[in-house]
Amino acid sequence: MKFDVVVVGGGGTGVAAAIGARSAGASVVLLEKNATLGGTTARSIGSISATQTADQKRVGIVDTPAEHFEDMGKFSQHHADRPDNGELARILCDNVPESVRLLEEWGAVFLGPMDEPPHRKPRMHQIMPNSAAYIFHAEKHARKIGVEILTNARARKLLTANGEVSGVEMQRDGNAEAIKAIEATKGVILASGDYAADPGFKAQFVSEAVAATEAVNPTNTGDGHRMALDLGARIINPDMYGGGMRFVRPATPAWQSRLPPSAWLMRLCNAVMRHAPQSLVRHFIMSFMTTVMVPERKMFQQGAILINARGERFADENQRMVFELALQPEGVGYILLDAATAKKFNQWPNYVSTAPGVAFAYLSDYERTRPDLFHRGATLDEVARLLNMDVGVLMQTIAAYNRGEGLPGRAIGRDERPPVGDGPYVVLGPVKNYINYTDGGLAVNSQLQVLGKNDVPIPRLYAAGATGQGGLLLKGHGNHIGWGFTSGRLAGQYAAALAPRAEQVS
Repeated sequence: MKFDVVVVGGGGTGVAAAIGARSAGASVVLLEKNATLGGTTARSIGSISATQTADQKRVGIVDTPAEHFEDMGKFSQHHADRPDNGELARILCDNVPESVRLLEEWGAVFLGPMDEPPHRKPRMHQIMPNSAAYIFHAEKHARKIGVEILTNARARKLLTANGEVSGVEMQRDGNAEAIKAIEATKGVILASGDYAADPGFKAQFVSEAVAATEAVNPTNTGDGHRMALDLGARIINPDMYGGGMRFVRPATPAWQSRLPPSAWLMRLCNAVMRHAPQSLVRHFIMSFMTTVMVPERKMFQQGAILINARGERFADENQRMVFELALQPEGVGYILLDAATAKKFNQWPNYVSTAPGVAFAYLSDYERTRPDLFHRGATLDEVARLLNMDVGVLMQTIAAYNRGEGLPGRAIGRDERPPVGDGPYVVLGPVKNYINYTDGGLAVNSQLQVLGKNDVPIPRLYAAGATGQGGLLLKGHGNHIGWGFTSGRLAGQYAAALAPRAEQVS
């Protein structure tokens, strides 16, 4: 098999790369190891930040990529000691408006723009009706223009000839005998996501606790990183990741996540969200919010505590990420609030979770939409029975916390936080810690070429999205998806512009 460009990975980045290369005249094959396309893009909240969009212009917002670039730096101020690839950030801010325009041209519909401080202006756009719409419309367009898409096709290694990347070794359907070489006459683009689901990389770069933490996308196993490392590439910021504590998803997905991304439905959803009374909008998104949003840390600052399935406190709740949770029995925990604290989190300004600029969820919302994880007990005895905990252990935990004691050898007292008071108690859970993404990306240049020894480009090898993040710090909602579609599209164009190789795969 021979193509001009081979794209590895079928998430938003990979499909954008395939479209970019095909639109530039190249023959393209996209390899996806799973049965369907989607990747992390289809599992995301679905927001994308961009300036000069049709939605910004509709409401009279004057905004520029330069302002977007300035505001991006505000998100990563607490990482001032880290390398941040300003060149790639400029590329993102300058080119993401065109990415949004193309997505809309392919059929996507956005709600926005919405505020997200420290952005100075509203520039966050939410895909409608859910993040699967990205892949639905991008895949449809890719097939329409002639991209060949192979699913259940795992890239095993990069092939080389005369010092250049010449193709990919691919395995179909997990069959050890179904291994084929695909020649790439112009280049290979790695768009296979991050390594959030690879325990080896996570243990090597971060810690065993993080290695034990589940990934939102269990198929992000760092395939592209690994293949490039074999050719002398390097990873920048390998220990950086995003994630944290989330509520365990319900057995049945939220109905909003199952809505089909048809054009008429997206337009209807968009109209409802723009013009319907706020109460109706809030009802529309609430089950989604109580499923995928992160519990606010403010609950712990106000007096909630985190316990494991045995009723034991095991970590300082004020830590940004309590990855010790992954090492607890069944990897789960529970958030316990006394009566006074529970009352606070049923009204503004104390909310349990929020979708920035859209709505806030309170305890009453969780009681209504997530009865599977909302528990109320008049006494600690009743709480223990509801959750199958040893009441003696739970009572000892509460008593020790109220005395300001930590665990043996660990200073995790309650500091200035109030003690746990009287019931009735509310318990939210189970909760787990999840890795949303890893920020360690292959070093790339401004043309998205993967850099090898001495930062010399590896000929005919490109990386985009999380695989080619290259030291770019992407904090805040909407920048990861923006980078994925933008870098993928540009990498496809760059690869397609190369003169074809004369040599054959060896």
